[in-house]
Amino acid sequence: RVQLEESGGGAVQVGGSLRLSCLASEYTYCMGWLRQAPGKEREGVASIERDGQATYADYLKGRFTISRDLATNTQYLEIIDLKPEDTAMYYCAADRRSLSCSIENAGKFPYRGQGTLVTVSS
Repeated sequence: RVQLEESGGGAVQVGGSLRLSCLASEYTYCMGWLRQAPGKEREGVASIERDGQATYADYLKGRFTISRDLATNTQYLEIIDLKPEDTAMYYCAADRRSLSCSIENAGKFPYRGQGTLVTVSS
C-alpha cells in the first residue's frame, strides 16, 4: 500500500499563496490533488504523470501549479491569489498504474492521504 502524507496547509488571507507538499512512501506513475470544501463533494484539482505532463480542472487553470520530484517521491501544489472558495481539505492521491493520469481519473486513484486543511479568510 502506498502511503501519502500531505503538509503545507494553513490559514491564509485572500490573495495570499501556499505550497502544499505530498510525500509518497514509494514511486507512483500518477499523482494528483483533490479537494473537498465544507458541504460540497470532493473534486479533482490537478494531476501529473511521470514525465511531468499535468492536467488541471478547467475552472482552476492559472492559479494552481502541480509539480513533482521523482527523486524524493514528492509532489507539490502551488496556489496563488487564494480566494475564500479555495477553503477546503486538500488530499494527495496516487496511482501506481500508467493507464491515465488525467484529472478526470484523479478521483479514482486508489491511494489517498489524510488531507491538509487550507482556510482562506478576508
